[in-house]
Amino acid sequence: MFESLTSEELLALAARLQDQIVEPGDVIFRQGDPGSRLYLIADGAVQITFGEGTTKIVLSELFTGQYFGELSLFDGAPRSATATASRRTRLITLDGDDVVDFVKRYPAASLRIIAEMSERLRQTNELMSRQVSRNINEDAEDLLTFGQRLADRVAGFAGSWPFIGLFMLLLFLWMGINFARLVGFDPYPFVFLNLVLAVVTALQAPLIMMSQNRQSMKDKLLAENDYRVNLKAETEIATIMRIQTELLARIAFLERALLRKSHDETSKPPIGLVAPESFPR
Repeated sequence: MFESLTSEELLALAARLQDQIVEPGDVIFRQGDPGSRLYLIADGAVQITFGEGTTKIVLSELFTGQYFGELSLFDGAPRSATATASRRTRLITLDGDDVVDFVKRYPAASLRIIAEMSERLRQTNELMSRQVSRNINEDAEDLLTFGQRLADRVAGFAGSWPFIGLFMLLLFLWMGINFARLVGFDPYPFVFLNLVLAVVTALQAPLIMMSQNRQSMKDKLLAENDYRVNLKAETEIATIMRIQTELLARIAFLERALLRKSHDETSKPPIGLVAPESFPR
């Protein structure tokens, strides 16, 4: 965010930095806390999460050289996520009041900061336009065993019209052959046929139940994935809106600073002239 600043501006900004040490598991800030500080990871790792308990989602893992909490430098809005140290971490922090004072001292630096934030916003928009949710069905299919795949195929075939037609054809052939006494291996009342039907029913029931249980698990995974995708999209949209609001605020601040500077320059007397009230009486 500050890489376009000049050496003089960077030195002035670096003089305002502070060190902070956090231990593993320490919460740096929580979601909803008031924010006014930028954090740069000098050494260690930080986990950014959204929500709590069963709805907790890990948004990102940050390591040495990465930073977070930059939006609060300008708008002071509540934190949109929770930051927790994954291991012992040394942070370099920058307070929002120091940034405001820095921008007042170096108005031209605000343009370069806005340019960097605009580039990040453009990259985020491009990433969101390409990103798609994962296919739960394909992921679940890769984990199936041979027996589970066979059960799904049997259950799928047993619930189709071809199976009904084939089954009825076999029944009529079985009964017709025995009625006509062409072979006579199972005369009326078809005791052997009843045994075969009972065995087929006994085998089909658990296979169908196995398939239904896996389908129920797939539905749960799909619902959970939809919830995570929607929740992440909501947080990303909220982040983009905050960035856009900050950009507009920075542009308005810059316009006011430029107008004030232009007004001060036009109100100054020309070089070599002295205001009348300064003449000795």
